Amino acid sequence: MKNKLFLIPISFLFVISISCNNKKLIEVVEVPLPTVAEQTTTIIASPDDVKANEGSFQMEKLPYAYDALVPSISSTTLEMHYSKHYLTYTNNLNKAVLGTPLENLTIEEVLTKLDPNDAALRNNAGGFYNHSLYWKCMAPKAGGQPTNSLAKAIIRDFGSFENFTTLFKVEATKQFGSGWAWLLIDRAGKLQVTSTSNQDNPLMRNALVSGTPILALDVWEHAYYLDYQYRRKNYIDGFFNVINWQKVQENYDAVAKK
Repeated sequence: MKNKLFLIPISFLFVISISCNNKKLIEVVEVPLPTVAEQTTTIIASPDDVKANEGSFQMEKLPYAYDALVPSISSTTLEMHYSKHYLTYTNNLNKAVLGTPLENLTIEEVLTKLDPNDAALRNNAGGFYNHSLYWKCMAPKAGGQPTNSLAKAIIRDFGSFENFTTLFKVEATKQFGSGWAWLLIDRAGKLQVTSTSNQDNPLMRNALVSGTPILALDVWEHAYYLDYQYRRKNYIDGFFNVINWQKVQENYDAVAKK
């Protein structure tokens, strides 16, 4: 009897050897991935347990539990993103500014003053700021549309909320490789949508579109790949179900009043 290999197009395969007339068959058995619902039962910690090393900058406290954004973002993804990636950027930023004139500045001041050729500072300061804003831009049982002055500004600058949504989603989808999508207020007080590569943001002097971000979307693969694999568009759609428009309104008001 010849050896045979049966291939099944699934995410994980488990191989079992079976004896047959002193020879072996290879049987491939499907082992399904855990569902999003199952992932929510395997939370191993609380975001409150995550602490950065001592330094000038400390992590923004996650204002909800790891499972609060399911099904748009799974607890597994959020825990890894917050407790591994964000923590690393925070610790590396503190190392980069230690003993320099930047050590006692705000993160916004660091971003506007840093030398774009300083890769360590640029990447880690950006990573810290970008994620700090991203967490606050989401909330459980959120989504919908903005109201009040922000809603009026969106209609003024984009024509309609639907136009803004389309533009933002296209900008986030077409960003090549790792990066971010932004809603920002430019120096003229106008809302604009843009994207940046890696951990850059519109506050940096090398930004193609400068301004103050009020809404941030992380399109690095670590933000969505466990949940959506290559389907970034689905992740972006899911993000719109958890946007905390109340917080985005507060960000808008803080800039508009200056």
